[in-house]
Amino acid sequence: MVGIETNRPSQAVYRGMKGAGIDFVASVPCINLRGLLCMIEADPEIMHIPVTREEEGVGICAGARLGGKRPALLMQNSGLGNSVNALASLNGLYKIPLLMIISHRGGEGETIVGQVPMGRLTPKILDAMDIPKFAPTLAEAEETVGRAWQAAQAAGTPTAVLLDIEFWESGAI
Repeated sequence: MVGIETNRPSQAVYRGMKGAGIDFVASVPCINLRGLLCMIEADPEIMHIPVTREEEGVGICAGARLGGKRPALLMQNSGLGNSVNALASLNGLYKIPLLMIISHRGGEGETIVGQVPMGRLTPKILDAMDIPKFAPTLAEAEETVGRAWQAAQAAGTPTAVLLDIEFWESGAI
């Protein structure tokens, strides 16, 4: 995993999270998030809880928020389907903000055909749930992550930052 920590896309998202004061992260692994997860795991100011399913992360992040933390959930978009009920009946109903950093698989350039259906549906699911979504370029990522957290806090809602294959490849060294 040499060089992962210097991955520009991961650094931009990490700086955005730090700037927003994110201090609690639940995560489900994804190859695109590996560099970011390494940075979070190494940061003593961020409590990191790896989870086995996305809806578990939603619940744990809600509890962390009620305990005064600024939570983020890191996951792949295939897990959005797993977390719909928790996002609607917990975060949506009780106005609990949550920053979701989502590796958006299944779009242009996807090599795994099984990722494509959820890749197409992800923006529509977020729209149907009235969850604001952001899809920054590498140059916009740090600022966008901060804005997404501000929007989550202001509206008492989850927000999603969708990071597609192009985003992750834009910082290739």
